[in-house]
Amino acid sequence: MTMELIPSLPNDVARECLIRVKYDQFATLLSTCNGWKTEIERPEFFQLRKATSHGQKLLVMAQSRPHPDIKQPAHKGRSVKTAFGLSVLELDTGIWVDLPLLPHHFPNGIPYFCHLVAVGYDLILIGGLDPVTWDASPSVFVFNFLTAKWRRGADMPGARRSMFGCASGHGPMVYVAGGHDEEKNALKSALAYDVVRDEWTPLPDMSRERDEVKGVFRHGKFHAVGGYCTETQGRFERSAEVFDVETWHWDHVREDFLEASTCPSTCTPGNDMDMYMIYEGNVVASKDAKWQVIAKLPGDVCKMSYMTRWQDKLMVIGSLRLDEPHNAYVLNLEKSEWTKLWIPQDYSGHVHTGCYLEI
Repeated sequence: MTMELIPSLPNDVARECLIRVKYDQFATLLSTCNGWKTEIERPEFFQLRKATSHGQKLLVMAQSRPHPDIKQPAHKGRSVKTAFGLSVLELDTGIWVDLPLLPHHFPNGIPYFCHLVAVGYDLILIGGLDPVTWDASPSVFVFNFLTAKWRRGADMPGARRSMFGCASGHGPMVYVAGGHDEEKNALKSALAYDVVRDEWTPLPDMSRERDEVKGVFRHGKFHAVGGYCTETQGRFERSAEVFDVETWHWDHVREDFLEASTCPSTCTPGNDMDMYMIYEGNVVASKDAKWQVIAKLPGDVCKMSYMTRWQDKLMVIGSLRLDEPHNAYVLNLEKSEWTKLWIPQDYSGHVHTGCYLEI
């Protein structure tokens, strides 16, 4: 006999109730009864949420927060005035909330310049610089949106790296490439992390070193965009290398992938377009290796901080001047129209990185 999910209700009706629950209540549902736990952990449950438009679109961001109670000493010539935390923006409602802090490991905020990627219901935080010592961290932390709990993942192997490219792909895999080691030597090595198995696997080396490279996953391939080698520190290249996850090797170098030699940090994978990025105050898009302007950036986000895309929308976060509160806009790519988002004061700090996921 099939157990009733909700007493006196047919299970199909009960399921219609459960798929409407907000993502931040899943942990409560999981602990309520075994029947609900089993139902929510089924892949079909979240497929049904998305198919019926009850999936929630979330943007998780590593964002600076002024914390006057945190007294951090100046280290390596740097004066620390802010800590970074994790902000969650519910894109459909405009609600901003905090994600729970990392347990015990970083009491002074998450690592600076860490990477955030999403795999299924998991948010993965990789690497970055320790906010007290400024040493590169090999750490991996995984936040599960079903249980609302963090777990520690396996550390990145090899030389401690920072400023690397990172992106999640199909299935449970996350890809890391380039960056620099603790001696500021640019790297051409690459790694893959299996979130389910909690295992790292080395990838073949790229053809060249790439510090401050941007990692993008599109059409089944991991793109390492731009960056620079040790000898040309700070002078970005236009080239990109593409790793084919099926053949497990890097394709030939695309020398003129970017329109100009510029920082690739805003590169975002497209749908109809190959790639979007910010260049000279405009949103530009690439199609078949040709770049075109699609929209002028609003003036009060000209000091760009972060850009991402979901469905037919682009979101940009930035400010008019450095050290000013940040603003956010969403560009409707079909209509080429900007809409300004309301940002609470507590969430108006600098956004270093982020990732989109639908639950």
